[in-house]
Amino acid sequence: QVQLVESGGGLVQAGGSLRLSCAVSGSFRSINAMGWYRQAPGKQRELVADITSGGRTNYADSVKGRFTISKDNAKNMVYLQMNSLKPEDTAIYYCNADLLTTWAFEERRWGQGTQVTVSS
Repeated sequence: QVQLVESGGGLVQAGGSLRLSCAVSGSFRSINAMGWYRQAPGKQRELVADITSGGRTNYADSVKGRFTISKDNAKNMVYLQMNSLKPEDTAIYYCNADLLTTWAFEERRWGQGTQVTVSS
C-alpha cells in the first residue's frame, strides 16, 4: 500500500516562510513526478509546483520566485520551500506522486493534506 504523508504546515505571518515535506512509502517501481497542489475554501484545487524524475520544475505564476520545489530521490521525498508568504497562500496543501506501480500501472496518489494559514 502506497502512502504519502505531508508535514510542515502551520500558521505564519505574512512575509514569513514554511517548508513542507512529503514522504512516499510502500511498494512501487518508480516515481515519475511529484508535485504540490493547494485548495483554498470555496475554490478548486490548483497546481502549485511539480517536479519530474529528471528534476524539471514547473510553478504556478502566483508562486514563481517565492516557492521552490525540490526532491530527494534516495528518500522518496519532495519538499516545498515557501518564502514571502501572503494571506492568499492560505490553503490546504496536498502532495502527489505519479507512480509506476509494482504491476507496471501508472497511478497518481495523494497525501491527506496539510493546512497552511498565513495571517495578515
